[in-house]
Formats: sequence, structure tokens, C-alpha cells
Amino acid sequence: MTVESVRPEVPETLELSTPPLAGGGVPGLGHGWKLVRDPLGFLAQLRDHGDVVRLKLGPKTVYAVTTPALTGALALNPDYEIGGPLWESLEGLLGKKGVATANGSQHRRQRRTIQPAFRADIIHEYGPIMEEEARAFAARMVPGETIDCTSESFRVAVRIAARCLLRGEFMDERAERLSIALGTVFRGMYRRMVIPAGPLYRLPLPSHRQFDRALADLHDLVDEIIDERRASGQKPDDLLTALLEAKDDNGDPIDEQEIHDQVVAILTPGGETIASTIMWLLQALTEHPEQADKVSKEVESVAGDRPVGFDDVRKLSHTNNVVVETMRMHPAVWILTRRAVTETELGGYRIPAGADIVYSPYAIQRDPRSYQKHQDFDPDRWLPERSKDIPKYAMRPFSLGNRKCPSDHFSMAQLSLITATVASRWRFEQVSGSKDATHVGITLRPHKLVLKAQPR
Repeated sequence: MTVESVRPEVPETLELSTPPLAGGGVPGLGHGWKLVRDPLGFLAQLRDHGDVVRLKLGPKTVYAVTTPALTGALALNPDYEIGGPLWESLEGLLGKKGVATANGSQHRRQRRTIQPAFRADIIHEYGPIMEEEARAFAARMVPGETIDCTSESFRVAVRIAARCLLRGEFMDERAERLSIALGTVFRGMYRRMVIPAGPLYRLPLPSHRQFDRALADLHDLVDEIIDERRASGQKPDDLLTALLEAKDDNGDPIDEQEIHDQVVAILTPGGETIASTIMWLLQALTEHPEQADKVSKEVESVAGDRPVGFDDVRKLSHTNNVVVETMRMHPAVWILTRRAVTETELGGYRIPAGADIVYSPYAIQRDPRSYQKHQDFDPDRWLPERSKDIPKYAMRPFSLGNRKCPSDHFSMAQLSLITATVASRWRFEQVSGSKDATHVGITLRPHKLVLKAQPR
């Protein structure tokens, strides 16, 4: 089957209408103001206005897709590529040569380079590292003392990514630097995405200077990792070695900028999204102690008196369902954009070439038209006899098609192992000053989750 054969043709004689315009725009800013003030609420109500809705971000027209079926069509149709406000913002962080932001032949070559690091047999080799870091994460919790879930979640997520994929001793000081830098950078990126003020962001305001410093520190950190590997002369069988030895389409070594951007793409989205999900899992275990008890009992039934391990994960069905339900209700990646390569049709509407399309996994995954009791935290909805009733494409936390996250199994394994490890050892309660309200940036995470742990 050729690429052309899967493209839906738009007959020249077919009159397609323009999608309706969402209400509530502000002169000059369009709907960007609503996306700053209440982005989740705004996106969640768009389906009431149609399957495809027009938005205005400043002077720019953007098309919002609101149904599971159309998000699937968008992801699988080669007429839509990575592009739009989100990816233009992320290029300032990830660069233009990383796998997350590349398109076409460059993206395919980069996926071929990194994909071996996520084969099932290789992921199994990461098992001891995941176990060690999950147990260290649980061991850093002290009875009766408070836990800063933001810093601790970033620490365990970044250490697992670095030790498995870069095979380096990623010290806590670097993890702290990365977590601080990422928090600042991702907040700034989101503002730049929804309010494209361009030159105004170069004004010497304190928030702009803080953003620039954080971005510079992030890139300095990546250069340190690459330089140290080269200086060591070591070539472990890991992703960084693969990048340092990778060839471009002409058979020449890939350039320094691509190596740098790829390492950023390895550490940054993985660290940010996994850390955010770990925070939500801790919040879920705290808010739903009955689910934490079920996880603990499941771990005991599988592992007995020994610590739960990587090889146990596939047997922890309820634990895995807790992870999936947490990602449904609190997807770290809550907004995605694509760009139309050519004029096409979507949901019965004409989409012009070059148009940007946006959709929200958060809105899709909380839609009452797809989920019964959509606001309830219910891991059992993922039991086989119930999950069959959930519409196709209504839950795709790792995307699909050629943009499917290559680390999906790697990510699920570590999330389930961390959840099982901490829930089997600790009960949690929130302390004064903790705010589990949603913090909205490029990713979603609790605003300030501070917990106290008590041993089981």
C-alpha cells in the first residue's frame, strides 16, 4: 500500500463548509486569552460546538478537533505532520533536529536509530536499574516527614532515563538542575504558544530573563553529558553511543547539533512527562486509599515477602489499570498540534494547506460521550469486559501511527513498578500548604503536591 492510497481525496467539485468559530474571542488575542485563563475548561467544552471548530490565536486561525475518531484520523493521515504552535514553541527547547520535532525522512532515520533502545529484550535489561531507582525513591521517604513530590518525581524519572538510556551516573545535583530548569522553561513555552507575542518576549523583563537562564542551563547540562562521554572513550551499548556513531542519509556522521537535540529529546520530554505522571500517581494513591490498598494486596499476592521486581509488572493487572486510569484523568501531554501538508478534508470540513490543527487528550479522555462516570477515578473501567465499550482512539496516551512514542513499554514498566513499590510500603496524606490543583504548562502536573508518608 502506498502513502497516496491512504490519503482521502477531496474532489474539486465537492463543496465543503468552513468549521464554526468558537465564541468568546478577545480582540487582538482571539482565544489565546481563554487558553491562558482556563485552558482545560475551554477545550473541554469545544465539542459542544462541533467535531471541528475554528479558534483564533492572535491573528492566526487554528482548527480544533474534538472527537476520538477524528484525532485518530489526524494521527494516521500522512497529510498532517508535526507542526503548529506547540511544536514551534518546543523547537526553542528541543531544537529542530530532534526526533520529537522532525518530519519526513529525517524523522524516519532518527526513529531507526533510537528504536533498538526500546526493544522488549533491551527493556528487560533495564529492569535492575528501574528496581534500584524505584526502591531508592521509596527509601527516601521518612515516616512522618514531608515529601516534595515535584523534586522527588523529577529525580526518579530523570535518573531512570539517564541510567538506562545514557548509561551514565546521573547525579542528584544534575537532576535538581534539570527539574528546576524544566519547570521554568515549560511554563514559558506554554505562554509563547497560546499568546504569540514574538518580539515582546525579548524585552528584559524578570520572567523573560528567568526563562532564558533556565533554557541556557538545560542546554549546558546536555553538553556536559555529551562531552563527558566522549572524554571517557567508553562505548557502552546505549542510546548515546548509537547517536555518537549514527550516520545521516549520505552515510556521514550526524552533526553536533543533531546529537545535542536528540539528547535533549531523550531527557526532556521523558523526564517531564514521566515525572508529571508520577506526581499524579502519588496524588491518586493519596486521594483514593482504597486503590492504594488494592495495589498493596496485589503486590503481596504476586511477590510475597520479597520486594516487588521488574518481572512482576506484567502480573500486576490492577496496578497497571491504576496507572492507565491516572493517565486518562491527568494526561501529562494534554494538548497536541499538527499541520496540514496539503488541502484536505476532516470531519466533512475543508482544511486548507498549511493550517494548524489542535486537539486535547485531556478533553477527549474526560468526555462523557466516551466514558461513563467520566469524572470518577475507576481503574476497573480498564478490565477487558468493560474497556471494549470505550470508543477507539478515546485513550491513546502514547499517541499512534508514525508519531507513536517509541518508549511506551519502557514508560509503562517504570510507572507500574514505581507505583507498586511505593504503595506496598507507604500510605500517604497531604499536609498543610499542599495544592493538588492542576498546574497547566506544556504538561499537566499538580501545582504543589506535598505529602507525608506513614509505613504500612
